[in-house]
Amino acid sequence: MAAKKKSTHRNGFRKDEYIVYPTHGVGRIVGIEEQEIAGYKLELFIINFEKDKMTLRVPTSKCESAGMRKLSDDSIVTRALDTLRGRARVKRTMWSRRAQEYETKINSGNLISIAEVVRDLYRSDSQPEQSYSERQLYEAALDRMAREIAAVQDVDEVMALQAINESLNKSTRLVRKEVIEEEEEQAQDEAA
Repeated sequence: MAAKKKSTHRNGFRKDEYIVYPTHGVGRIVGIEEQEIAGYKLELFIINFEKDKMTLRVPTSKCESAGMRKLSDDSIVTRALDTLRGRARVKRTMWSRRAQEYETKINSGNLISIAEVVRDLYRSDSQPEQSYSERQLYEAALDRMAREIAAVQDVDEVMALQAINESLNKSTRLVRKEVIEEEEEQAQDEAA
């Protein structure tokens, strides 16, 4: 496997650019190289996922079919944070099926879909604890979301997590307010 030529641009991506690879999250293109593998010359993106201590080599011709994309823009980040403020939409299906759907959303690389998983699996301090598998999926989605927001807004992950938690906490306040209003309406109906 001999490295041949080095380049800085391919298929709209460039060296030192942060990208999202659906099954691994945010990574940085550290190089674009031509290598000979099994007698074939392939041009590869060399992508480093620093947090996972992993390097991935993706053929430049396969980046689109693999779902590799540029970071979301600010409007998508805003929509994702707004998604967190919505009411959780938990389907009444078996956990194994929901877990599979959540895993698919996380691995889609779509920031809005990942935000939906975070919203649906979030538990405030006043709610019952999550099962181990729920917590694992929640943390995976939260990590993916925080890493992309941190890269887009050029802040560290702690700041990104604070923004996510603020949105989630606004959500629980709104839901509590709705529940209190519903209870007051029921009490008034019963009194009448």
